[in-house]
Amino acid sequence: MRRLVLWPLGGLLAIIGILLAWGGAMLASLGGSLYYLPAGLACLAAGVLIARGHKAGFWLYCAVFAATVIWALAEVGLHFWLLLPRIAGPLVILLYLLAPWVRRHLRLIAAPRAVDHNTPPRTGPRTVMAVIACIALAWAAGFAMYDRNGAARAAQATGDQTATRWADYAGNKAGTRFSPASQITPANVADLEVAWQFRTGDMPNGPAPQMFQATPLQIGDTLYLCTPHNIVIALDADTGKQRWRYDPAVDATGVYTVACRGVSYHESADAAARAGETPCARRVLVATIDGRMIAVDAADGKPCPDFGTGGQVSLREGLGPVKGGIQFTTSPATIIGNTAVVGSFVLDNMGTDNPSGVVRAFDVVTGRQIWAWDAGRHDPSAPLQPGESFTPGSPNAWSLFSADEALGLVYIPTGNPSPDHFGGQRNADMERYGSSVVALDVANGKVRWAFQTVHHDLWDYDVASQPVLANVPVKGALVPALIQPTKQGEIFLLDRRTGKPLAPVENVPVPQGDLPGERYAPTQPVSHAFASLVPPVMRESDMWGATPLDQMWCRIAFRKMRYEGRYTPPSLDESLIFPGNNGIMNWGSAAVDEARGVMVVPTSYMPLKLRMILRKDAPQTGDIAIEGNGAVSPMRGTPYAVRTERPFVSPLGIPCNAPPWGRLTAIDLKTRQILWQRPLGTTADHAPLGIAVPGVFNQGGAMVTGGGLAFIGATMDNYLRAFDLKNGKELWKGRLPAGGQALPMSYVSPRTGRQYVVIAAGGHAFMKTTPGDYVVAYSLKGDRAPH
Repeated sequence: MRRLVLWPLGGLLAIIGILLAWGGAMLASLGGSLYYLPAGLACLAAGVLIARGHKAGFWLYCAVFAATVIWALAEVGLHFWLLLPRIAGPLVILLYLLAPWVRRHLRLIAAPRAVDHNTPPRTGPRTVMAVIACIALAWAAGFAMYDRNGAARAAQATGDQTATRWADYAGNKAGTRFSPASQITPANVADLEVAWQFRTGDMPNGPAPQMFQATPLQIGDTLYLCTPHNIVIALDADTGKQRWRYDPAVDATGVYTVACRGVSYHESADAAARAGETPCARRVLVATIDGRMIAVDAADGKPCPDFGTGGQVSLREGLGPVKGGIQFTTSPATIIGNTAVVGSFVLDNMGTDNPSGVVRAFDVVTGRQIWAWDAGRHDPSAPLQPGESFTPGSPNAWSLFSADEALGLVYIPTGNPSPDHFGGQRNADMERYGSSVVALDVANGKVRWAFQTVHHDLWDYDVASQPVLANVPVKGALVPALIQPTKQGEIFLLDRRTGKPLAPVENVPVPQGDLPGERYAPTQPVSHAFASLVPPVMRESDMWGATPLDQMWCRIAFRKMRYEGRYTPPSLDESLIFPGNNGIMNWGSAAVDEARGVMVVPTSYMPLKLRMILRKDAPQTGDIAIEGNGAVSPMRGTPYAVRTERPFVSPLGIPCNAPPWGRLTAIDLKTRQILWQRPLGTTADHAPLGIAVPGVFNQGGAMVTGGGLAFIGATMDNYLRAFDLKNGKELWKGRLPAGGQALPMSYVSPRTGRQYVVIAAGGHAFMKTTPGDYVVAYSLKGDRAPH
């Protein structure tokens, strides 16, 4: 019996010790922590002693545990989630060692006998238990303190308002993601319930990843939305019942991502008078994944006969041959007056021969192209001459645009010249507008101003976030500003009339690389406009995992990679790129309540592993090749291919960077400081046993309302959440039938007077959230909703 108890326990400890010692020796040779090698040797010795029945093994392990606690506290303090992999596993083993049957076989306690009240009890194990209790209390205190909300202060609430129109993707052309609807408040948001639910029928059915990311538009008593395959649907705003459906029958062959973020809406100046008499007095535009823009009648979904040919225009004219799936559009056109401005997504890292990233403007009524802006041409707005094509590989603009109609400007967030991770072949024309926000004249497409957020971008730090237009206090006066979140975590504050920074921008020196044929920008711009959301430079001690073993693996992997901060230059060695191409902020951008002077920003922290590959050593397919957890992209026309892998995880699939991996932050627009910050979402839908680690990767946007609330889905768990704008307290969450990787919207029905909050729940293939085809609307319970 003694062998059955002690041999497996001692053997387990010995195996753990061997692994720790082996990994610890490797880590020490890389200049890493010196804890693991002696800890492993001590565990090995303790395991051998315990297997042989020596009580010294118990006390040796207690010493190892005590040393582990001291080391862990010295390295990370009371940071709960960083302490967890360091202490939790060793603590479990210690608790098992303290079990009576183990102590009895180690002769730490005598066999049961008659109680002798004159003999003092043995206190050794009890002392150990008391120490463990103290550690647990300290740990709990650290957890309670961890990521507490920052200082919050109340803002003055606006008066009661109604909102009967959400006519643009982000609620307005300014991109503020704000609804003045104020029926739902912090006092009653807990009474939200599902008002209606609609299923589009567009479920994943092919090899390409599919994401239902649409944000519906609301005009009067109708919602308009698109499915991933660009099916346009009109719904009753109070019941969710389908009114009409238009299926453009897109060709998704070879498409990298099947997605549609939304549609655009336009009505003629005399739309009311023309309604019912002239087709398409009110129309809905959708840009498709097979390179078309289509206009349909908002009344019945029939194609508009006066738009292009049969209701559609091509978005591939002037591009030359385009392989299916390389170039397509996922974001809705921005409509200013009678002009629709639209960009496109161009698949990353395929080659210098990628299709152009040209941005074009079309007449909303006729479909006639008004102008084209090609960021790679010397004169970007010059018309094409006969036989000419737009510049291959020029910076694209795949995300959402904003517009100031009074200034006559449309604001374009741009991507990188192709390919993303090698720029040795780029000329000055290709470089000047890459990874920038560019203000174009709506009338002619000419550049009024441009601001570059990354010089000679080699990291795919394209500007993914929609520019947000708001009046921001600067030196005591409200200034028409543009707020530009970036993948790096920087938020730039510019005068939207001129592009001049409204807060200091410092050009700081960055690491220089040694890749043959490449050149490097000596500095990069850093914004001092707002409290920084840039993550600190990662250290070995920041590595995470479920156990000491996989955390050690992450430490070794980290030490082996090249890493010099967020501008680590790509090289032939494997490099860690953090924040990586998913970025801190992506197309979810930021939400602004101008009346309260609050900006709400969701952030995500997902490192990327990257390695350049000599052309002779790269796969010769000329296409993307999947290798394990990574992918090799060809970067045709350069001396290299590139292998990327995200996120950076342990062999158990556990992220190597510590949680929280996602946050929601509120920033005061007057002081530019953080009002509050909290982890966003949990791992409950993905982790074993539903373990809810707070703060997860997210993809989507936040919406703020006149009622003083911030609503957001976006996370890896299937919830829509509501937070108090004053202090960040989570007040409500509604379970979604699928992942909510979309921007929610809100409106007050003009027919019933009820406020609704609506989100598309369709999941996200790359985040592995639950797929679906749902549109879910919430409102207050019937007896509590104002009318």
